[in-house]
Amino acid sequence: MGHVIDFTDVSTAGLESSPVADALAGLRANEARYFANKYDHVFTTVPAGEAQETVDWVSGILNEERGIEIASPPLEVSVADVDGIDWVHVFYESRLSVNVLYTRADSGKRAVGFKLSDGMEVPDELGAFKFARQKSKLAGTIRGSYFVIKGQHPMPR
Repeated sequence: MGHVIDFTDVSTAGLESSPVADALAGLRANEARYFANKYDHVFTTVPAGEAQETVDWVSGILNEERGIEIASPPLEVSVADVDGIDWVHVFYESRLSVNVLYTRADSGKRAVGFKLSDGMEVPDELGAFKFARQKSKLAGTIRGSYFVIKGQHPMPR
């Protein structure tokens, strides 16, 4: 059972080891609000140490598709199965969130998204990406980018 993320009363629970826990909590709450509004889905997280296989899956996609290794330690993971899509979010200590959208059907969308919470500089490992800005009441200014997954990376079950 995971920790339900409340986007009306933003909490830093689970993110306390981050020096920027407030900014990261806002980003996490923003994701929770999106999933509640778009999919009527309750966004839950677990400590990254309890979801190592999922963290490894995301790391494998980043490495195999683009040669990316995230330098910051992962703090929390969210896994959701919504409408035949595996949505995985990994929240890192540095204010970074990586999400993987992986449609299980062969003809579906598959992509990796990066979101930088308010005040975060683009990490060196993501320097090749262009980031767009988005305003959020919960998270301030979010910057995001993405790439399309080309290979096959079914989520471990």
